[in-house]
Amino acid sequence: MKKLTAITIAISLISGYAGAQTIVLTDSENGIELGNWKIDSQQLKIPGPRFSLQQQVLHGGKQEGSKVITLTSEGLTIALSPTRGMDILHVNGSGVRLGWDSPVTDVVNPAYINLESRNGIGWLDGFNEMMVRCGYEWTGHPGVENGTLYTLHGRAGNTPANKVTVEIAEKAPYEIRIRGLLKENTFKKSNLETWTELSYVPGTQQFKIHDRLTNRADYPRDYQIIYHSNFGKPLLEEGAKFSAPIKEISPFNDYAKSGLQDWHTYKGPTKNYDEMVFNIVPLADSQGKTLAMMNNEKGDRGVAIGFDTRQLPVLTLWKNTDTERQGYVTGIEPGTSYAYPVKIEREQGRIKQLQPGQSTDFELTYTLLKNAEQVKEYQNKIKTLQGTNEVKLVETPMAVE
Repeated sequence: MKKLTAITIAISLISGYAGAQTIVLTDSENGIELGNWKIDSQQLKIPGPRFSLQQQVLHGGKQEGSKVITLTSEGLTIALSPTRGMDILHVNGSGVRLGWDSPVTDVVNPAYINLESRNGIGWLDGFNEMMVRCGYEWTGHPGVENGTLYTLHGRAGNTPANKVTVEIAEKAPYEIRIRGLLKENTFKKSNLETWTELSYVPGTQQFKIHDRLTNRADYPRDYQIIYHSNFGKPLLEEGAKFSAPIKEISPFNDYAKSGLQDWHTYKGPTKNYDEMVFNIVPLADSQGKTLAMMNNEKGDRGVAIGFDTRQLPVLTLWKNTDTERQGYVTGIEPGTSYAYPVKIEREQGRIKQLQPGQSTDFELTYTLLKNAEQVKEYQNKIKTLQGTNEVKLVETPMAVE
């Protein structure tokens, strides 16, 4: 504990906020790496709901050297990986798991992933997270534009964090913030930095994501982001339901056209069910806030995602109800873009740009719904946002790959 205390005092608040204790787990510029580490509320003499924080360095197979931070409390247990873009591996609370069972079982170290393999879909070799950041330099399906191969869903999810800090507020409700710095830097091409942040109040069943993307280049730079949020059993099952306030929904491709009549419900595991994707233009309140959710067939368990349409104007619904061994999963994906290749998104005018030194923020709230009353509450919130607006079904895909 002496080593931790010395580091905490020497480098406290380098990226923190007033009234918080900061522990630096990783700082590549200053040669700091704590490796295996653990602390809890009793050691910190913090009253109220108990919690613990632990970082573990994994060994063996393709997860050799990967790090996992686990935040455990009486409300939720949240696991994320600094090695894999600070992405969320899984969340558990009240007997409900947020996440899914991928054929990829390791927390794969990006050193073992070739994003360009299989014609640009090497990203799938590590895909098993509850929430993965798809971006920020580009996202979407692989494609070639002006001779450049843009691989599936960009690089952020396979970018280890240069800096990682844990900040614990010194006053109630003792909010915890886990922050990581991602750098997407390429000579002459990109100089994007993202401070990612997960914040959580111990004892609750809700956590927030607040990411700030900055263009450090001397020239304007494009950016895209999809927050690929993925859920399987126990929430996903035959009769499970997706809900959101919707202005317009359209099929991603011709295959998805056949699913427009029952786009909001799910099948059980179905052999030879190809992934079915829908493009959604969400409705929002006067401040741009909106919600998307899914719940199980019984309606007594669910998850809700709140986001700001001024930051993330579109929503992708990904239904992959294939067999369980193939990965029985659905994705609720707020973003700046749909999942078309870069060339198509550029033609559609959805690729955004940051000027030199400019930053932009993305904020999302994830809530685990543990009973029928909470599921109903969020369904009613969505009905209020929907109001008297009818959902416009567009049967023609907006683009062809």
